[in-house]
Amino acid sequence: MTQKIDVFALSDSAGETAVRVANAAFAQFPDIETVYTKYPFVKNDKHLTEILELAKQKKAIVLHTIVSKELCNIINGFCQGNGLTYYDILNPIIGTFSQMVHQEPLRKKGIIHNLDDEYFDMISAMEFTVSNDDGQNPKGLLEADLVLLGISRTSKTPLSLYLANRNIKVANLPIVPTATIPDELWHVDKSKIVGLTNDMNVLLKIRRQRMIAYGLDPDTTYSEEGEIKKELDYSNELYAKLGCPVINTADRSIEETAALIMEKLQINGYKRG
Repeated sequence: MTQKIDVFALSDSAGETAVRVANAAFAQFPDIETVYTKYPFVKNDKHLTEILELAKQKKAIVLHTIVSKELCNIINGFCQGNGLTYYDILNPIIGTFSQMVHQEPLRKKGIIHNLDDEYFDMISAMEFTVSNDDGQNPKGLLEADLVLLGISRTSKTPLSLYLANRNIKVANLPIVPTATIPDELWHVDKSKIVGLTNDMNVLLKIRRQRMIAYGLDPDTTYSEEGEIKKELDYSNELYAKLGCPVINTADRSIEETAALIMEKLQINGYKRG
């Protein structure tokens, strides 16, 4: 039988960090069924105690990113007293940094989500990226921080939105042999362009599944091997003319591909080794 583990992710803010850390850790154990329950905005002793009592009933693992010393002490004491496995994600790191810089931490919740200039830059990047998805606005190619090119099913849109969430204004353009390439593309700084590609077998499978999901015949030109080869060849020829880096998205998560893109373009602190 598959082993099932309940994981409670507690936070005094939105709770995204705790969930991401838990996901990253338990992804290393694919044979275990992990059930996540997120508890954001834990604000007081009463609320926290109710959550911990439920964790006790389910024998859940407790992961948290709570910075309040008082609430941390409650979690630590309860879990130790009731034999629950728990992990404090932030405070060991905060403590180490405090010792290094000889300063006391603010212990203020949700600082990373303050409505500062960086936050509004992210909102602006998201709005730009949505407006320039799928070649909607060719002029936007010239205003983008990054231009993603690719044939259908190379993850252009999800990548664009993921990168926009990191304050990068992205325009993406579908590459179709029968469509005209906008003149604006040839005037884009080549250092801002990335070509996306995928493996033939992966594209065949994804496109067939997409047609089936729409209730359509999977055996169409869109999912035919010869036509996909033409699209791949055409896109590769275009990338060669542009002299842009090319990334194969097959078997890569959105996060992995985004990290490669930011490294290649040296965006947001990613530097080539």
